[in-house]
Amino acid sequence: MPILRIGALASGRGSNFQSIIDEIESQRLKAQIVLLITDNPSALAIERAKKHSIEYLVMMPKGYKSRDDYFATIAEELKKRDVGLIVLAGFMKIVGKPLIDAFPYRIMNIHPALLPVFPGLHGQRQALQYGVKLSGCTVHFVDEGMDTGPIIIQAAVPVFQDDTEETLSERILFYEHKIYPEAIRLFSEGRLEVQGRTVKIKGYVQHSTSIVNPPVKAGSDSYREG
Repeated sequence: MPILRIGALASGRGSNFQSIIDEIESQRLKAQIVLLITDNPSALAIERAKKHSIEYLVMMPKGYKSRDDYFATIAEELKKRDVGLIVLAGFMKIVGKPLIDAFPYRIMNIHPALLPVFPGLHGQRQALQYGVKLSGCTVHFVDEGMDTGPIIIQAAVPVFQDDTEETLSERILFYEHKIYPEAIRLFSEGRLEVQGRTVKIKGYVQHSTSIVNPPVKAGSDSYREG
């Protein structure tokens, strides 16, 4: 199969952008990032792109007639470079219809919560405020809503009683860096099929595992002490 050509959109530090770069350079992911587009000229993601010789463009919305014009122009830049998949890596804008229409089910995002709960900003903070026992992260295809597209892969982590937004974010981020490249790998291998709201994974084998927090004693319904 031809090497998957990736375009990345980022607004900030780009740690997920870096995790994808690392997987490619280690040859665990057969792909190439051909362009980074950012709406923030001070984004750390730019420095990451420079370090790894990746072309980048700074495209700020205020320079365009409309939101649709902005995203239509982004779509054209990505098409020029024969991009097969777009990855959002901390891109702090809802993607516009012209870009979604140009790349249907070829735009991915990662969100620090177990969607569909806690969409939008500060998913980790929302989880703590709600008092959930499990949180995590989700890779999904992008549609016109806010974090509403079909879910590809999720990772769950426990929420501890003494967690802060920072400690929970760090625990979730560890798995973001694992599942985002994996979702891209499945896409690159042609193994993802969208059926309505469900993403089917070809060749997927279900493993019978579960996460319980707080943990339960074996053979008992009581919670583990200590």
